[in-house]
Amino acid sequence: MTEAFDLLIRGGIAGTVNGIAEADIGVKDGRIAAIGSFPNAKAAEIFEAKGLHVLPGAMDSQTHMREPGNEHKEDLETGSRAAVLGGITGVFEMPNTSPPTTNKAAIEDKLARAANRMHCDYAFYAGATPANIAELAALEKLPGVCGIKAFLGSSTGTLLLNKPEDILAALKSGTRRVAVHSEDEDRLIARKALAERGKPTTHPVWRDAEAARLSTERVLRLAKQAGRRLHVLHVTTGDEIPLLAAAKDFATAETTPQHLTLSAPECYERLGTYAQMNPPIRDESHRQALWAAVRDGVIDVIGSDHAPHTREEKDKIYPDTPSGMPGVQTLVTLLLDHVNKGNMSLARFVDLTAHGPQRIFGIAGKGRIARGWDADFTIVDMNHSRRIENSWIASRCGWTPFDGMTTKGWAVATILRGEFVMRDFGLAKASSGKPLRFVETLQPA
Repeated sequence: MTEAFDLLIRGGIAGTVNGIAEADIGVKDGRIAAIGSFPNAKAAEIFEAKGLHVLPGAMDSQTHMREPGNEHKEDLETGSRAAVLGGITGVFEMPNTSPPTTNKAAIEDKLARAANRMHCDYAFYAGATPANIAELAALEKLPGVCGIKAFLGSSTGTLLLNKPEDILAALKSGTRRVAVHSEDEDRLIARKALAERGKPTTHPVWRDAEAARLSTERVLRLAKQAGRRLHVLHVTTGDEIPLLAAAKDFATAETTPQHLTLSAPECYERLGTYAQMNPPIRDESHRQALWAAVRDGVIDVIGSDHAPHTREEKDKIYPDTPSGMPGVQTLVTLLLDHVNKGNMSLARFVDLTAHGPQRIFGIAGKGRIARGWDADFTIVDMNHSRRIENSWIASRCGWTPFDGMTTKGWAVATILRGEFVMRDFGLAKASSGKPLRFVETLQPA
C-alpha cells in the first residue's frame, strides 16, 4: 500500500523523539502521520529537505507584543510576523500592556485581537496584582491562557507584586505554574541613585546581581511553602543558579539569547541604551555561569523576552529610557550560531526551544516530532551564514541589537499544522495562528 500525505518532508535530518537522524515525515490533516522512509509515497506537496534539519516548531515563551496600548512599538500582527520569519511557531505574550491583562475581559480582548491576525500560534499570560489575587485561580483556567505572570520587581508597565504576603497569597491561588520576573523591589528603590544620568553602563550597577538573587531566594521559599510550581524568567546571574538547582522538584528556569550572547560593559559601550533591559545584561562571569547552567540542565527553556521600543524612546538620556529589546525574530539564529560554535548541541537547542516549553507548561500536541502531534516544524540550514540586519526585522520598532552580526545557522522554513507560513526567508501564508491549548485546561469538544 502506498502512503498518501498532504505534505511529505523528504530526506531531512529530523529531530524526533528518537534523536536526530535522517527521516521522511508525512503530514495529514495538520498532524504528523508517519516518520520513516517513504520513497514511493504520494503527497499533495513534497518538500525536499536534503541537507536541512527538520526540528520541532520552536516556541518563544516570553514576548511582549505591546497590544493594546502601545501599538506604535509593536502589535500582534507585526510581532507574530517577526516570529515566523525567525522560525518561531508559537509565542507566550506578557500581560504588561495598557490596560494590563489582569481580568477575563482583557484576556478575551487579546484573543479577539489575535484572531485572524497572528501568523504563529499564541497564548496570553494573566498578570497578578494585589487587587486580583482572588481571581487568579479562575483566570489561569481560561482558554488561551498560558499561566500567571508576576512582576516581583517593577519593570515596563504598572504590574507589581512585591510584598511577601501578597506573593504567597498569589502562589496559593491556583495550581498551574507561575512565571515570575525576579528582582527585589526594595533593593531597586534603594539603589536607584546609582543609575547615573547619561551612563547606561550603570544599569547593571543599579539593578545588581544581588537584587536578582534576593528575590529568587525569597520566591523559591514562598513557592515551596505554597506547594506551587514556579518558573523563573530571564535568569541573569550565576548567583541564582545554585538556588535554582536545589529547587528542581518544583521550579524551572529560563534565560535569554541576549544574556548568553552579550556581556557588560562592552555591550553598553557599543549599543548604549539599546542594550538596556530588565534584568540587565551583566558581566562576562555571569554569562559564563549561565552557559554552565545550560550545559548542566539547570536552565530549562530559552525565551527571547521580545520587548520592542521605538528608536525615539531609546534615544532619550539614560535612565529616562525604557528597558527592553526585540528578540523573537533572532532567537533561533542566535542559538543555532551557538550550536555551530560548540556552546551547546543541536539536541539541547531542541530541548530548550520545543521539548522544554511543552514539558514545563503542558502545551497540548506541540513541541515534538512524533506521530499524532501537530505538524509544526522549524526547518533550518545549519551551514547557512547570513548577516542580521535592521532591514530584515519585521517588528514595528525596526531595529535589533544584533544588527551587523553574522550568524551561522538559519531557519529557512516555518511550518504550522502542515502549512508553510515562512519559506526562503519570506512570509508564505498570512494569519494562520490559533490559540495554544494546554493539557491542564483542555476544553470539552
